[in-house]
Amino acid sequence: MNWFGKGKDAASGTRRTQRPASGAVGLRSVRYASSPLLASKTPPWRSKFLVAAVGAGFLLLLGRATYVQVIGTEFYQQQGANRYEKQFRLQASRGRITDRNGELLASSVETPTIWANPREVKATPAEKRQLARLLDMTLADLDRRLTDDYSFIHLKRQVDDGLALQVRALNIKGIHQMVEFRRRYTAGEATAHVVGFTNVEDRGQEGVELAFQDMLAGRDGTRRVIRDRLGRVIEDIGEIEPPVDGRDLQLAIDTKIQFFAYRRVREAVAEHQAKAGSVVVLDVQTGEVLAMANYPSYSPGDRRNLSGGQLRNRAMTDTFEPGSTMKPFIAALALETNRVRPDTRIDTSPGRMQITGSTISDAHPHGVLSVEEIIQKSSNVGTVKMAMQMPAREMWELYSAVGLGQKPQIAFPGAVTGRLRPYKSWRPIEQATMSYGYGLSTSLYQLARAYTVFAHDGELIPASITRLDPAAPPAAGARVFSPETARAVRHMLQMAAGPGGTGPKAQTIGYSVGGKSGTAHKQEGKGYADKKYRSWFVGLAPVDKPRIVVAVMVDEPSAGKYYGGDVAAPVFSEVVQKSLQSLGVAPDLAVQPQIVARQADAVEESF
Repeated sequence: MNWFGKGKDAASGTRRTQRPASGAVGLRSVRYASSPLLASKTPPWRSKFLVAAVGAGFLLLLGRATYVQVIGTEFYQQQGANRYEKQFRLQASRGRITDRNGELLASSVETPTIWANPREVKATPAEKRQLARLLDMTLADLDRRLTDDYSFIHLKRQVDDGLALQVRALNIKGIHQMVEFRRRYTAGEATAHVVGFTNVEDRGQEGVELAFQDMLAGRDGTRRVIRDRLGRVIEDIGEIEPPVDGRDLQLAIDTKIQFFAYRRVREAVAEHQAKAGSVVVLDVQTGEVLAMANYPSYSPGDRRNLSGGQLRNRAMTDTFEPGSTMKPFIAALALETNRVRPDTRIDTSPGRMQITGSTISDAHPHGVLSVEEIIQKSSNVGTVKMAMQMPAREMWELYSAVGLGQKPQIAFPGAVTGRLRPYKSWRPIEQATMSYGYGLSTSLYQLARAYTVFAHDGELIPASITRLDPAAPPAAGARVFSPETARAVRHMLQMAAGPGGTGPKAQTIGYSVGGKSGTAHKQEGKGYADKKYRSWFVGLAPVDKPRIVVAVMVDEPSAGKYYGGDVAAPVFSEVVQKSLQSLGVAPDLAVQPQIVARQADAVEESF
């Protein structure tokens, strides 16, 4: 039977309404009774779980709020500040570089830089084409850069004032300018290898710009501004930290001497169709480097299309076998150890000798020569005969004492050590060839400094690329020879640079000079090139009271002459004269005898 519904009376056929049983009256009054799920009784744990979940959610929100507002407040404040604050770098002005007399060599000048906020830029196609032309870039490149989603991009850094004015005249929204510093090098090519240069970020890359980066750079400052949502500056909060400009640097270089040395070595390279050339001038009294010139060179302000050969400071970075310039050191060691006297006679006949199957020869047979004449004529045989009287260790100690094979103690990047093998590995033939400069290597700077032992009465003096305090006492040198030995060798060098020597073209009008020429085949692969040479001359002046040491090197002269006395000695002569005049050194010789000496023929050098 249906509890609910309608039926018909069986007898009358009329409809009647069925009434539910008395027990079903309460259920009919509740409408959800038809759903068994809703009709079931809810368990008590459900309500408790719901309350607990809501409470846990509130606790989680409370904990997060506490972390944001109390524990992590500094981080979130910083994140907020990053969205409306901008910190700009205030560039410090780099220190100036001057020569010993205060002449400006490098300084920083304010230079416009073009930058853009791509989010702000609004320009017509014609304005963009004009801007791209001024900035020397294609329109496609400019469009690509202006579509970057940044608020700051460099378009062109460190431009000329005229270009900056033309860009400003376009009045394009979103294109801005700011001031940066660019280095200006007033001495140009002449001092390029000494001063060096900086990059676009004003950091030193070569020369003293690199060596004294921390001193010259100073410390940049910062300032804060407030920006709107489009990145536009709407308020300047002020400076946080002002910039601290770099300190000035005074070099030992004398600009007058440097300019003349550079010009003269450039002329020599052109005259002899050489590959390169270098000159070093040292002040014997202080050890200061008065000049260090190289050719080829470059303009520090325009470094486009440069080669490594132009950038290299050859006087510091290139090494070579010093050849006959080492012979005076062997003579000095023989004198110092009382093995010979200046007038000791040594038979060099017949101009050649054998050592362990190898032949050592002179350019010409000289017969019996005194020690002085061995240096004057540059005899290989005479030098080897003195050297072979010495233990290899003594020669090695001497070469080390004058700085060969040692790291140069000078504040300059790229200064090379050279090569001097341990004496225990020397064979007799190697000891022999090392006595006249083969089998070891040195730089021109090292060779110039080594000659200060003769100019400074037997002491090797420390060298400096920076100006020393004139009031301070000079740095003590390292004793290598006695003053008597140094004076005796100076006389030999004077003979070598005079009539009957290998370098009479080194004579300087008004000043006595002493020096030694050198010529050597260049190494090529595992041997020596037949027709490639290095020519040099190293000496001092005036002889009795030396003030300067000058070293000259010409690499691969190919115009017919290649002896050091023909190629490098004339450069030495003119640089010495100009340097001594610039330093105010009084002449010590009459003019006429020096003219005669310069015209004398040079003795052909043995090498």
